[in-house]
Amino acid sequence: MSEKDPLVVFTPSGKRGRFPVGTQLLEAARTLGVDVDSVCGGRALCGRCQVLVMEGDFPKHGVSSHAANLTPLSAAEEGYAQRRPLPSGHRLSCSTQIQGDLVIDVPPTSQVHRQVVRKAADARPITLNPVVHLHYVEVRQPDMHDPAGDLQRLLEALNREWKFGPLRADLAVLQKLQQALRQGEWRVTVAVHAGTQLIGVWPGFHDRVYGLAVDVGSTTIAAHLCNLESGEVAASSGAMNPQIRFGEDLMSRVSYSMMHPGGAQQMTEAVRGAVNALAADVAREAKVEPSDILELTVVGNPIMHHLLLGIDPVELGGAPFALATDSALALHASELGLTVHPGARVYTLPCIAGHVGADTAGMLLSERPDLSEKLTLLVDVGTNAEIVLGSRERLLACSSPTGPAFEGAQISSGQRAAPGAIERVRIDRATLEPKFKVIGSDLWSNQPGFEQVVAATGVTGICGSGIIEVIAEMYLAGIISQDGVIDGELAQRSDRIVQTGRTYAYVVHRGTPALSITQNDVRAIQLAKAALRAGVALLMDRFGCERVDRIRLAGAFGSHIDVKYAMILGMIPDCDLFMVASAGNAAGTGARIALLDSDSRRTIEELVRRVEKIETAIEPKFQAHFVAAMGIPHSTEAYPELRKVVQLPEPKAAAPRGGARSRRRAGA
Repeated sequence: MSEKDPLVVFTPSGKRGRFPVGTQLLEAARTLGVDVDSVCGGRALCGRCQVLVMEGDFPKHGVSSHAANLTPLSAAEEGYAQRRPLPSGHRLSCSTQIQGDLVIDVPPTSQVHRQVVRKAADARPITLNPVVHLHYVEVRQPDMHDPAGDLQRLLEALNREWKFGPLRADLAVLQKLQQALRQGEWRVTVAVHAGTQLIGVWPGFHDRVYGLAVDVGSTTIAAHLCNLESGEVAASSGAMNPQIRFGEDLMSRVSYSMMHPGGAQQMTEAVRGAVNALAADVAREAKVEPSDILELTVVGNPIMHHLLLGIDPVELGGAPFALATDSALALHASELGLTVHPGARVYTLPCIAGHVGADTAGMLLSERPDLSEKLTLLVDVGTNAEIVLGSRERLLACSSPTGPAFEGAQISSGQRAAPGAIERVRIDRATLEPKFKVIGSDLWSNQPGFEQVVAATGVTGICGSGIIEVIAEMYLAGIISQDGVIDGELAQRSDRIVQTGRTYAYVVHRGTPALSITQNDVRAIQLAKAALRAGVALLMDRFGCERVDRIRLAGAFGSHIDVKYAMILGMIPDCDLFMVASAGNAAGTGARIALLDSDSRRTIEELVRRVEKIETAIEPKFQAHFVAAMGIPHSTEAYPELRKVVQLPEPKAAAPRGGARSRRRAGA
């Protein structure tokens, strides 16, 4: 390929390459190993290879992308569009050719290995005290001798039968009230919000009232449909955040808003559309209607929070990282364009600071470190890690920019969690041979039947938990030094160690595709974990402690990390491993608590006001902590608790980085 050939970047994978003008887009995707579906073999019949052309300038990729950089709509595409809708901006990648630089988004519906969203509601006792209650009443009929209107007689019945004081009514209730009363023969069910507002009315007896707890993450969105009468989770669903096509990480999305007029509105519409789709999904699964959803609670980081609310997050892109508001909000769902019950309300948990959001508030509400004498460290591991340290004594919080490496981005063989992705790895200390598990199979790769079980998906890449384990295992096996350098001398001992230019790589999987961990991959993980660990160190400095009593890893990714390997890698400080555990989707659990227990809303609003915020960007010690944390598990800390259960290798001199030439120079 020539440097003059058009550059094509595929999102969300981030894979890129140059291709001659006239190359079929589907062929280019397959050349790069991009996950694009096609059932009809490129005959423009199935429509599964649809992609979206991203318009505009993308400085991050060095690309100016335009629809005109593809060939015009082909006869095959026009024929397909006559049979089935082809959404605006979508093209069939099998029937269009590259004419210039492009950024191409592959939507989830066009991916063979669709995302496995690992955010699930974990069982946790919650006090049931919802803000919405249903009440069935019998209303006296109108009388020529009594001029009282239907609403007044309804309020009288509610006072008589349910002891309600003065109530207000939504306009939507008034619009449906007379029909409901007469259809129900003067018997109706009403929904009362917070004991003060009528927000729904149904003829006769109605006993279905649901709430939706939503966790808007930068990568995934999770929704839990809860029966507000029983507190049970009726259905849960998750989806990729469609904003990912505007940027994988948070700052990329802020940049998109800055550089594209109307960009924030585009991202707002995308995330609201995703929430509506999830609401419809969970309602369908529970065999109810979206109109049965009368209450929503929402958590998310500050940028996701602002975009869902329709607030441009541009001020969060630079110091002093000012929030439009850090308070909890109570809104009408209709204000956010959410297609649930017309009277539904939305409660957003409060934010804590410019990069410590409502998701962290949800984690606090779920874990309640303020109720314990034990010093607890809470870490929500993601593209931007939120960290809380505290006990009854005090609470501190910060965020740390870890980037997307933990989730598979920026890693040569990385991918998000999907069937076929390596998620567990072990390396034999003597032979340096690996074995691994992939998502979708319970077998290790060296067990009989593995090839047959994974035949449908293949071994497609390495997801975040697999990346952490393989690098930690490489360290334990002596393949990399404490400084993270792959030891090229081991190539004489194992053909798994291969030279790649001036550095070495470790081959995890031989096959198609071949999967390796390169020196750059190790560095990317070191940088991410050092940023996380430095944030923790700053909080420990401020708290005045040298160790913590317990650690909880939260988030969709954090909940699937093996805590032992997280500690071996040095993502978290030394601690008794029995006191380190996953907190599951703690932010989502916090949203469910706020949904089902109205008193908890006052609790979290008061709790957030107690949190001391630390801004890592202006802390002078951050860089020193970051450098020390680059070592595995740490350059200066001994990790005595970890050494009780894991035999860590003794430090050794960094191996030469180059090939034979480097070794000759070293011996000269």
